[in-house]
Amino acid sequence: MKRILFTSVVITMIAISTYSQSTGTFTDQRDGKTYKTVKIGKQTWMAENLNFETSSGSWVYKNDPSNEIIYGRLYDWETAKKVCPTGWHLPSEKEWNELITFLGGKSIAGSKLKEEGTDHWKNPNKGATNETGFSGLPGGYRNQNKGFHSIGSYGQWWSATSDFTWPATYILYFSLSSKNTKFSRHIGQIEMGFDKVGLSVRCVKD
Repeated sequence: MKRILFTSVVITMIAISTYSQSTGTFTDQRDGKTYKTVKIGKQTWMAENLNFETSSGSWVYKNDPSNEIIYGRLYDWETAKKVCPTGWHLPSEKEWNELITFLGGKSIAGSKLKEEGTDHWKNPNKGATNETGFSGLPGGYRNQNKGFHSIGSYGQWWSATSDFTWPATYILYFSLSSKNTKFSRHIGQIEMGFDKVGLSVRCVKD
């Protein structure tokens, strides 16, 4: 029994070290805020949602300061594309896909990216292990009509990628859900005002 338990611990430690090779911190010189960082594969990500206040194009969920501390701010797409600090940038679809592929595909990547437990995620927070150290949180979103929705249930992050397919232009974004283990890709139509929606931002290192 002891040998089986020891083997399980070793396997778990190997799995964790495979996905989360190193952690650190980064201080945004614009406002002095310090963010946790994590290296996953060949990429280095902020391990927290960005929380840089802009003069326009960003919001705090329901204007509640406690939400800002936990979940960061929500940004419209044009603001998101330029809000990351020097040395970091909004990830492209290709960079998000690189992360997903490294973690074994979209059907299971979400479990490895979500913060464990139900302190911030609603039940059941299915399959969450956070073995990457990415600590994905359900910051919800702000819609075009200025309403706030889905905190605790969904985390949604912008990509820097748009796709023009006549007669519409689509923005690509990615999401985590409390109900499954997926890290899902979505599109939102600019012509329908999706670029004005507020989503979370995670920056990746240049």
